[in-house]
Amino acid sequence: MGRDPVYWDTRFGRGASMSITRERKTELIEEFRRDEADTGSAELQIAVLTERIKNLTVHLKMHEKDHGSRRGLLALVSRRRRHLDYLDRTDHPKYRSLIEQLGIRK
Repeated sequence: MGRDPVYWDTRFGRGASMSITRERKTELIEEFRRDEADTGSAELQIAVLTERIKNLTVHLKMHEKDHGSRRGLLALVSRRRRHLDYLDRTDHPKYRSLIEQLGIRK
């Protein structure tokens, strides 16, 4: 009786999810890794964080009073910003191409 209805989002196919699926994370790893052994480069972490931020943003549009998730979103954005700053310092051309590829504004 007191349960919320399931919210459906066409982007995800099933109910809107705050985290990313194992399959989606594997797709991101395949797309953004530098070589076969790369599982944690800055580019890869930025791509995964961006996907999580997008999913959490969709969740927060439906659940405006979820302040715990909003706090988590701010932490993810801060972590992504630090990775972006590092990439900008170490490899500026890669930084520019990555923010263009992911659709992130400076």
